[in-house]
Parts: sequence; structure tokens; C-alpha cells
Amino acid sequence: MTDKKQNGDARTDSSTVDDANDFTYKEKPWKPPTVLRWSNIIAFSLLHLGALYGLILIPSASPSTLAWTAFCYVFSALGVTAGAHRLWSHRSYKASFPLQVFLAFANSMAFQADADPHNASRGFFFSHIGWLLVQEHPDCAEKKQQLNLSDLTTDKVVVFQKRHYMVSVLVFWFLVPTLVPWYLWGESLVVGCFVPGLLRYVALLNATWLVNSVAHMWGNRPYDKNINPRENKFVSFSAIGEGFHNYHHTFPYDYAASEFGSRLNLTTAFLNLMCSLGLAKDPKTVPKETIIARMQRTGDGSNESNSCK
Repeated sequence: MTDKKQNGDARTDSSTVDDANDFTYKEKPWKPPTVLRWSNIIAFSLLHLGALYGLILIPSASPSTLAWTAFCYVFSALGVTAGAHRLWSHRSYKASFPLQVFLAFANSMAFQADADPHNASRGFFFSHIGWLLVQEHPDCAEKKQQLNLSDLTTDKVVVFQKRHYMVSVLVFWFLVPTLVPWYLWGESLVVGCFVPGLLRYVALLNATWLVNSVAHMWGNRPYDKNINPRENKFVSFSAIGEGFHNYHHTFPYDYAASEFGSRLNLTTAFLNLMCSLGLAKDPKTVPKETIIARMQRTGDGSNESNSCK
């Protein structure tokens, strides 16, 4: 469930310096041989073929099924953004027990891998999906051993989800998206499987991968021009708020992962709602003067900053 970022998005808290990038890392002069992970290559190929078939089936899906697909997309995305990323990785806010359970179920529907050892300097394809298709770089394995996950190993919700992960994935990733439209409004099982099931899943996978690829390659860098992460509105839309990536890498402990609140940031809007309902509290933010000082010191001068108005 954790979102362990290998290249610059390490687990942080409010006591961390405002730049989470590890500038001490130096790539070794030798490069290990590339070993293809054929199981992943076959699995992702089949998943994308299934998603393509889901696209073909969209005209035959009922409006209720399309609405259910959109709901499943947002629900499962929140399990990644509000759950694995902003709560369990960065501890940027505190969640009540009911909210943690909700996010754990959503995370199971998302069914995404824990680690995130991408490298944008190796090009779009590698940082998007290629890193999943080859054997892990030895440096990644070394860095993983340095992560302190003691807070997660004592978190009852995380431990329970991990213990029953495959069952929860079977239920929330496959059975719920497929069977709900069939049972409630008579949708065909084929459409249920391939539209709210596989098409929704693959779309969310690629939206998450866009954060690793596009948001590290294209966009402005108003907060720190010395790092790869960029601000990208398309990624913010598709990944429900995770595209303000230059800001996030500069201030990783901010619960909003953006200077602009809930603008193009459905995750932040959700967390604001949870706070208003008393289900979340203590969201961490960055003072405006800190943002301005950082932009003036290291930014590229491109931002329409709220703090500068």
C-alpha cells in the first residue's frame, strides 16, 4: 500500500527539509545487464488488449454502467492519491479509522504495486512503464532497504490489508466492478468485466504512470528548476490532482500536493470534505512566505502563484 518513491519522492514528514530529493545519490559507473520480466510483459500486454476491447464495448454499455465506471475510477484513484500517497507515504494529514478503511478498500480496487523506482532521465517509455518490464536495478534494491516503514508495520489497517491483500483485490478490483452493474441494472457480465473492470483499471494505471513520465518531462518548474518534476495540468486532471509535481517534490509534506488548493485537484477537494466532516484532521500546509521565498530562490519564474498575488 505504501508509495515508496525511489527517485526523489521519499517518505517524509513535516520535520523534513523542503526538498526530498536525494542529491547524495551517484549512479554506479557500471550498468547491470537488462533482464526482461516476461511475466510482466505478458500480463500488461493482455491487460491493455482487454482495455482496448473495453473501449470497443463502450457504445453497448448503459449510461448507468458508464457512470459506475467513472465512480470506480475516482474511488480507486483516491486509494492511491489520498491513501497510499498523501496519507501512508507522506503522512500529510491524519485520517480517522473509518476513512482509513475506506481508503484501504479503494487501494485494493486500484491494485497497484507498492514501489515506484522510475527514472525519468531514461526517457518516456522507461519512466512510464518500462521500469516494470525489466529486472529491478541493484541500486533500487539497496535504497529500499534504507526505508523506515515502522509506522506502517504497526498500522492496524495497513497490516490487515496486507494480510488479506489478494482476497481484497479479488473482491474490490474484479468482483465489485463487474457484478454490481450486472446485478443492479442487468448489464451483461462481458461489459461489466471489460468496461468498469479492465478499461477503468488500465486507464488508472496509465494515469498513475503519467505522474512518473509526463510530469517529470513536460511542464514548468516554478518552485525548483533544478529538479525534473514539472507542473502538468493534463496529469493533474487524469490523476485527480497529482500533476502539480514540481510543487510536490519541493514541499512533499503539503496535504494538497499543490499551491492551488482544490483547483484541478479532486483529491484535495475530497480531503477538504473529509476534514469538514471530522473524518480527517491536521492537514499540513506550507506558509505563503515560504513558497514565495523558495520560488524566488530556485524557481524558473513561470508560475501564476497564488502567493504572489
